[in-house]
Amino acid sequence: MARSLITGHPWRVILLFSVPLLIGNVVQQLYQFVDAIVVGRQLGVDALAAVGATGSLLFLLLGFAWGMTTGFAIPTAQAFGAHDGAAVRRSVAVGTVLTAAASVVLTVVAPLVAEPLLVLMQTPPALIPQATVFAQVSFLGSGAIMFFNYLSAIIRAIGDSRTPLVFLSIACALNVAFVIVTVGPLQWGVAGAAASTVIAQALSVIWCLDYVRRRAPALHVHRADWRLRRAEVLNHLRLGLPMGFQASIIAIGTLTVQVRLNELGTAEVAAYTAASRVDGLAVALLQSLGLAVSMYVAQNFGARRPDRILRGVRQSLVISTIASVVLGVALVAFGRQIIELFVGRGVENVVSMAATMLVVNAFSYAALGILFVLRGALQGLGHALIPTITGIVELAMRVGAAIVLGAMFGFIGIVWSNPLAWIGATLVLVPAYLYARRALLRMPVSPLAPTPTTPIPIVGPTNGSLAVDAIVTAPVPVVVPEQRRRLLGRLPSIRPRRRRMRR
Repeated sequence: MARSLITGHPWRVILLFSVPLLIGNVVQQLYQFVDAIVVGRQLGVDALAAVGATGSLLFLLLGFAWGMTTGFAIPTAQAFGAHDGAAVRRSVAVGTVLTAAASVVLTVVAPLVAEPLLVLMQTPPALIPQATVFAQVSFLGSGAIMFFNYLSAIIRAIGDSRTPLVFLSIACALNVAFVIVTVGPLQWGVAGAAASTVIAQALSVIWCLDYVRRRAPALHVHRADWRLRRAEVLNHLRLGLPMGFQASIIAIGTLTVQVRLNELGTAEVAAYTAASRVDGLAVALLQSLGLAVSMYVAQNFGARRPDRILRGVRQSLVISTIASVVLGVALVAFGRQIIELFVGRGVENVVSMAATMLVVNAFSYAALGILFVLRGALQGLGHALIPTITGIVELAMRVGAAIVLGAMFGFIGIVWSNPLAWIGATLVLVPAYLYARRALLRMPVSPLAPTPTTPIPIVGPTNGSLAVDAIVTAPVPVVVPEQRRRLLGRLPSIRPRRRRMRR
């Protein structure tokens, strides 16, 4: 159900919106964990390694698509906050056409370049055949993945973050069931594992479309809305492409780190992998908060409420800081025990390296929290350049640390690649947001729709009195413009009556 983010306490609205996003992130990671167990147990270590070898490639291309479709939803959220139904419908139409075009390109081109890219990534030759099959099947079903991401994004744009969570949870459960069947009894191998994800995502697309048809009339597109306007298409691309590039840039940095780790040895790779899984769960909260801030800011910007934007961002920074401290303390105190759940107690060197990585990251979560909140705020305001620059800074810092510090200090040097990337991006985002904040302070507060409240008039003084003897209160309901027009249309015309003079 559509929900406005332009009323209520900002911190409460943002937290309630971010909770389903957080649960969705955790559900997705748990699915990936279970999927890896099924593939490893049923098909063996080589098949599991082949699926893992495609991770960076899939993240590079599908991550771009995910970021782009999320960016397409920003104008939708702004129009919804402005109560401009026609603009919402046109935005949905533009985003749908652009998502369809990107799906066609990715479906046709990506399967053809999958094998050459895997070879370029120095994937072991023994893993190339199965890795290629897994990547090709995943790319052939990229249309379903992209449209589920896009439909989820526009549903969140109208203030509903719970419905995408429900569909995602059901899809993940079905995905696990499909993997068990396709990999086990049907014996489809790694192709079955990839096809399971595609089928589950396709079902999610059907559920989202049915939900929009039944429960989200604001997203219903009329025939006239499909006449695309050049300015609106360019505006969607201006926001979508940079967010897609940000995801790709992160993927390139991750790929570079992975190549550098492969040169160090198996123990280092195992330690980094185990620590990254724990770190991913910890970071999910901060990431969800950033996405919630972007939708909150977009709606309030459309509603012309800069005061709520400033309060919401300020309160989100406080929340992210508190969450960062709590997460950091938890990882410092219990990081070693958590790592042992993944690798056991027989490999002390792996546990020690992974625990060190968690400690280094823990002290940098405050910068990461600020990064997510400020970047989400700028994206919600429609700024595309600065978030792109921060992505480039992240890439440069992460790659530089992996290459230079990795050569000088080994594993600990590579560990510092993530904190340095977060700090570098934050140093760019802070002055950029302060500049945007000055513009918001100059922006007049002029909400397009009044908030339904009940004013209380004060009656008095009367009869020439110089003081208010008594205050008489009477509730007066506020009638919004749309309601006022409907009421006036139903009222009969009132003609003045002439008094008959008695003769």
